[in-house]
Amino acid sequence: MYRFEDLGKRHVAMRYDQTVPLARVIAQYRNSLLLPFKRYQIQPVWRAENTQKGRYREFLQCDIDTVGPDSVLSDAEIIATIASAYKSLGFTNIIISINDREIFQDLSAGIIVVIDKLEKIGKEGVVKELVGKKLIATTKDAEAILQSLIESPPTQKLLQIMNYLESFGVDMQTIKFSPTLARGLDYYTGLIFEVKTPNYPYGALCGGGRYDNLIGMFAGEKIPAVGLAVGFDRTLEAMEALHLFPDTITRSNTKVLVTIFSKELIGKSSQITTKLREQNINAEIYLGEIKQKNPLEKQLKYADQKGIQLCVIIGPEEIEKNIVTLKNLQTRQQQKLTLEELISISMRS
Repeated sequence: MYRFEDLGKRHVAMRYDQTVPLARVIAQYRNSLLLPFKRYQIQPVWRAENTQKGRYREFLQCDIDTVGPDSVLSDAEIIATIASAYKSLGFTNIIISINDREIFQDLSAGIIVVIDKLEKIGKEGVVKELVGKKLIATTKDAEAILQSLIESPPTQKLLQIMNYLESFGVDMQTIKFSPTLARGLDYYTGLIFEVKTPNYPYGALCGGGRYDNLIGMFAGEKIPAVGLAVGFDRTLEAMEALHLFPDTITRSNTKVLVTIFSKELIGKSSQITTKLREQNINAEIYLGEIKQKNPLEKQLKYADQKGIQLCVIIGPEEIEKNIVTLKNLQTRQQQKLTLEELISISMRS
């Protein structure tokens, strides 16, 4: 967390997640909220840690939570929701790893944190750290505990959740029981899960679980809850790596680029641009450098890269005849037109 003293000598910290703020809201408005209460929240959060690929000090987090029911159905619905979301975004190979914190009930928080590193540092690394930090006395004991966890079967709750996931239409090939998944935060009380994709090796895109005791810290009573947090930045990075963004996203909404043949003809190009805009045609005038030699080459390349289909050319010949030349970059055809014809074609395109 970013902790510091402000100008008023108050000790403050920047928001590091959105679950604790939710707990405070529920505690404050408990008597006026109808449970189950569902909400989503999208805000930036901050964490004071070293930056690396997929890990930033400031990032956008998108949370979804259900407060009230202590049921595996609500657990399953949360997972089904995010499975549907990533499917809609075009992901075809996500892995949703699930576990139950009950599997760790006899282990200390320190041991759980180390075991959660299994995927990163391997069995030997986990055993070495457990013994090195004196969390477990001997290598043999550490190996035995780790192996016991790896061989743990799913709990009854997890089996019920998986049944409901199937009912919700989730592709069960994406669901993976991972008995060593711990998700460091110790406020989780039951279900925990993470969403990853093999093609983005920089951490989970999303994670969450059940936290039945957190809200009670503020409310003075047990209020069950389950939720998730999507790493917005990581999800965008993964989509970019997997080429999941449709071409239309990077294309401009501009229909027509009005080129500038020379500095002397800037005024005429500006007039044409204004006429097109007055007819609600998305028109753009070229604002870049105008080269004396081949002035249109760079401008047409700019339009092509931005996905602008139509380019208006206004040179000395067009000025003399009171016409324009319209070049279609998609068909590579061009035609001489009056301003009225240009407007008519632009509106239809």
